[in-house]
Amino acid sequence: MKLNYKIKSFALVAAFAATLAACTEDTADVRLEPGLNTIQNQNVTAFTAEVEGYIMAKDEAFTEVGIVYAFTQEPTIDDSKAIFEGERTKASFKVTLTGLDYARKYYARAYGIYPGGVLYGEELTFTTLPRVPMVAISSLTYEDGASAGFTAEVSDDGRGEVTERGVVYATAANPTVETGYKVVDDEVGLGVFEGVLEELLGNTAYFVRAYAINKGGVGYGEDKEFTTEILWAEVETGDVTAINKTTATLNGATPYDGGAEITARGFVWGLSDAPGLNDNLVDMMDAEGDAFSFVLEELELNTVYYVRAFATNSKGTAFGETKMFKTLADITKLHVVGDYNGWTNNASAPYIISTESSGGTAAGYIYLTAGDLKFIMEPGSWADETTFGDDGTGNLTNPGANIPVAEDGYYYITANLSDMSYTLLKRNWGIIGDATPGGWDAQTALTYDSELKVLKGAYALTAGAFKFRANDNWDYNFGSNDADGNLQEGGANIPVAVAGDYAVTLDLSTPNVFKYEANRWGLIGGATPGGWDSDTFMTWDATNKVFTVTVDLTTDQYKFRANGAWDINLGGALGALELNGSNIDVTAGNYTITLDPWTKVATATLNE
Repeated sequence: MKLNYKIKSFALVAAFAATLAACTEDTADVRLEPGLNTIQNQNVTAFTAEVEGYIMAKDEAFTEVGIVYAFTQEPTIDDSKAIFEGERTKASFKVTLTGLDYARKYYARAYGIYPGGVLYGEELTFTTLPRVPMVAISSLTYEDGASAGFTAEVSDDGRGEVTERGVVYATAANPTVETGYKVVDDEVGLGVFEGVLEELLGNTAYFVRAYAINKGGVGYGEDKEFTTEILWAEVETGDVTAINKTTATLNGATPYDGGAEITARGFVWGLSDAPGLNDNLVDMMDAEGDAFSFVLEELELNTVYYVRAFATNSKGTAFGETKMFKTLADITKLHVVGDYNGWTNNASAPYIISTESSGGTAAGYIYLTAGDLKFIMEPGSWADETTFGDDGTGNLTNPGANIPVAEDGYYYITANLSDMSYTLLKRNWGIIGDATPGGWDAQTALTYDSELKVLKGAYALTAGAFKFRANDNWDYNFGSNDADGNLQEGGANIPVAVAGDYAVTLDLSTPNVFKYEANRWGLIGGATPGGWDSDTFMTWDATNKVFTVTVDLTTDQYKFRANGAWDINLGGALGALELNGSNIDVTAGNYTITLDPWTKVATATLNE
């Protein structure tokens, strides 16, 4: 490189020549520091930028250094420039460009003036950030209550994309997106938007301003202020707990006073479904904290009551939700303990119980073995006053003698502690009707399963109807008024729509809640002849006590299904089927399939 001006004392030529293979008169020993872009990009704002230069000659070579910049390429000192005013003790120098236009692309390069002219470094570009958007609330409407409406507009996006807009509000002036509550609009960009401030506190001054966000930051509008009125107190009526025959616990809370002092609070209750201040009132002003509770006493047995919590401030009286509760009837529950269960006296012992309409008579079905028993009111206790036995005349007394059970069987047991009576009646249950093998003339017996605690049987039923009857006596019969699996004493005949082999179950194990099933079982699935559209029904094998079918299956899946519908279906592992279990995989072949629907155990045997 040949220069007219000799700077022998700088040792510049050797250093620069070792660095660059060639140089022009415009570009000499001044250049931008490598890695400048990263440093500069971190310090570019809407109106300023930091640029760094690097001098590869001795400092004395230059009388002035700095950065030139413009909107066009290859800016010179005739364009805008920022002179480095600091002491040049190091090879690098840094200047801040100010007064820049926002969201504009600039070209910049370092320069150095020496007696021979001006040298320029490599050119770089940067783009200033957008200016924050201009946004303002045009209307703010508050009339009453806990909400206020607003309309706002983003009028200038600052040459940047507005990515979020909305309003912020707080109880202190000049809220920000960090310090206030935000209502974010669903849309972005320029334009008018509106919304609602909700869940405002009563008797409170609020400050609201619009905001919009772009890459340049957050722009805010002018503060708007309004004050809410005193609101109704917030009142909560909790669930009524610890409901007994004559007592119940009321629960309530006043989590917010509405912006004014609460002068009265408590409960109103009575027999009407919207109790008010003129009904029964419980004053809870002395209770500490927001929540409060009260135990009502001397209530009527088996009676429906209604209750509401209330609170009064200067706005008026507010009520919580109405809660309904019903006191307990005079229910008697007696556990039956005796030889049949090894005299195990605890809460797991079978029991009989009265209903609201049974006049205090507890009843239930239990399978007993020959031996003795007693009635226990308090499980685990043999105290005389809660233990009941026979008084020698066929009535109950405390603690009384053991009550004898003559023979094994399924017994209907009753006891009434008002008249101290009891009965044990063995009932032999079966099915009867024109759908059953014996028609309407003879009942077909069911068998008690001690493991499942149900009566069951498998029968070839015809289209028709049937009922459950005990002891060949119509005084003891169950039907189903809705044919829905629930039984009622003397209920309607149970229809059988299609002839076939059925698994029939009578479940009397839960006192006063009696159920039945009558299921015709079959296979369904892609592996079966009918696919997933129709069932291949099974027949009863009386010898092996299972339902069975021999059928050609393809490689696919199948399930067990009752009555050609999906209400009751079994799947999963054959040895432990589950209701609504997974499909069962099978490979092609001729199979004998068996199913015990009560134990939910099946087999699939491939025939040779």
